[in-house]
Amino acid sequence: PRASRHFLPGYVWHITHRCHQRKFILKFARDRRRYLHWVFEAKKRFGLSVLNYMVTSNHFHLLVKDTGPNVIAESMQLNAGRTAQE
Repeated sequence: PRASRHFLPGYVWHITHRCHQRKFILKFARDRRRYLHWVFEAKKRFGLSVLNYMVTSNHFHLLVKDTGPNVIAESMQLNAGRTAQE
């Protein structure tokens, strides 16, 4: 099983995520733009501090700073859910 996550306030986190079975879910520029839209929507809604990012056709990297409990978790949940719906 996956190890439990711990909240450490003020740390910088490198978050990566690869699409299921390495498929090209973010193949088109419009899809990558929508993904970034939801990253910055999470920034507005939850106060996510985005230091840097890279989005490719089948994965992304985010460099974020933890600003409070559940900020990263809620931001990633919003982003993944909205991107999957669209």
